[in-house]
Amino acid sequence: MTGGLVGLLIGSLLLFASIIAGLLSARVGAPLLLTFLGLGMLAGEDGPGGIVFNNFELSFLIGNAALAIIFFDGGLRTPYQTLRAAWAPALSLATLGTLITAGIVAAGAHWLFHLKPLPAFLMGAIVAATDAPAMFMMLGRHGVSLRDRLRATLEVESGSNDPMGIFLTMACVALIKAGGAGADWSVLGEFVLQMGIGLLMGWLGGSTLAQLTNRLELAAGLYPILALALCLLTFSSTALIGGSGYLAIYVAGAVYGNQRVRARTLTCRFFDGLMWLAQIVMFLLLGLLVSPHLLADQGWLALGIAAVLIFVARPVAVAVALLPFGFSVREQLFASWVGLRGAVPIFLALVPALAGIDSSHIYFNVAFVVVLVSLALQGWTAPWMARRLGVALAPSPEAADKLEFDMLHQTDRDLVAYTVKPHSRAADHVFARLQIPERARLVSVIRDGTVISTTELERLNAGDVVLVLTPPELALAVDRVFSRRHKSPAAFANRVHGDFMVDGATLVDGLARAYDIPIRAPVPGMTVNGYLKERIGPSAGRGDRLRVGPVELIVVDTLGDEIKEVGLLIHSEDQPDSPWPGPLRPLIERWRHRLRREPR
Repeated sequence: MTGGLVGLLIGSLLLFASIIAGLLSARVGAPLLLTFLGLGMLAGEDGPGGIVFNNFELSFLIGNAALAIIFFDGGLRTPYQTLRAAWAPALSLATLGTLITAGIVAAGAHWLFHLKPLPAFLMGAIVAATDAPAMFMMLGRHGVSLRDRLRATLEVESGSNDPMGIFLTMACVALIKAGGAGADWSVLGEFVLQMGIGLLMGWLGGSTLAQLTNRLELAAGLYPILALALCLLTFSSTALIGGSGYLAIYVAGAVYGNQRVRARTLTCRFFDGLMWLAQIVMFLLLGLLVSPHLLADQGWLALGIAAVLIFVARPVAVAVALLPFGFSVREQLFASWVGLRGAVPIFLALVPALAGIDSSHIYFNVAFVVVLVSLALQGWTAPWMARRLGVALAPSPEAADKLEFDMLHQTDRDLVAYTVKPHSRAADHVFARLQIPERARLVSVIRDGTVISTTELERLNAGDVVLVLTPPELALAVDRVFSRRHKSPAAFANRVHGDFMVDGATLVDGLARAYDIPIRAPVPGMTVNGYLKERIGPSAGRGDRLRVGPVELIVVDTLGDEIKEVGLLIHSEDQPDSPWPGPLRPLIERWRHRLRREPR
């Protein structure tokens, strides 16, 4: 009994230390997951903590549960709009890109470690999966947001390439155990079957969870527990019948998260906390498992694998996988650089050890070094790279300060409490002229603790609390009313957003006459919004660009499927548009202009 209490004490201290270390790491810009991993190493047998932990079976079990929670949370926060905009390029990256990455890393492993083809490909499969949430966490801490289409593609890729990496790893282990027998086209059939079962079970799991949530009368605090139970049930049952449990749980989260259900806000907050707990526990355990003194034998070779992965495999995979989808070279370069590796490669490196594969410690050591290098090098430089390549959006207006309340799922309205910010539309306009959508209703205004009658209200003041009933599809439009605006158009316009801006509803012909731009609308009366949708595609989002002679049109702001503001960037000979200095610029520019989306 005493031993159990000591273990509980150590675990709670490690969790507390992880949170404090995370706060400190934010001040120096260190990747948060790298901090958790380092803390685990410090607590391990080679660190001051001296904890000897080598239970691979327990780590694998906890890792499975943690990844299930992380995948469900990722799906829960993925709107259908993101999936529609990015499913094709993300699927290409998750399948073809993962295969190419594994193959090139396998070639490096064959040359560096003198491994046979199948064990070498196993090493490539283990490190092939990316961890975009870790990268977005790092970008968010530095106030960097990406172009909509690029962000959506990387998000969906990270949710769908892990199942691919896991399948390849399991298939390689099975083939190695069988002496290479069965390495034929049946493997492809097994992959299709696993993914198909995963998609079906994910849809069933998410739909069932939504139905149960809306039908069962439970205490409010039990709805998140119900979601957790169905989450783990979907994952485990799918895996037991031969499907991809990770794909199933991601799809279940997306299906559930895009429906109106009871206690949705409470469930999202619950899983947000669980996701953080899962990340911390996984990286602490993986840090405890590693023995730095055992890395000496393969340290330099493992660094070689990391170099092959970061500088060769990922760039080639991105270039090939995204070639048909019209991404600019800048976007491809950024996607190549931020192929961040997280806990999944180290977790997958446990599989050869559990399966009894010879020299399994090599896979674990290499995966650990690859993740360490990736988090330190790519994680630390991702914000700088986003700004340098021009794929980061200019700083957005400060988001609306709001608190959402769960309503009955039968209603088609959400209740949201907004705090009025200075320099917002709500504070700068006369109350009667506020452009609140017709189907949204302002219910009440609270000022200094007193409810103010809306019939007598002339103007909202900064600090007022406003209760609004709004349909979910109009939430973004209402947010715009209460978010802080830029103080002047000049402060908003820059080399990212353009030299000046126009409304998306502006007629193309009028824009061409006013600014002498060589642009012609395909049909009379076409707006800039319609023109960009036709030329770039219906999924055009913030940061997308279209070059028209010396002028570049930049999507600055969107509302739903509509482009609201467009920046105009004037190019000139003394104002080059290249991030590449010196003698490399002419060569890079030739390739850049070949691949970027130019008008036909």
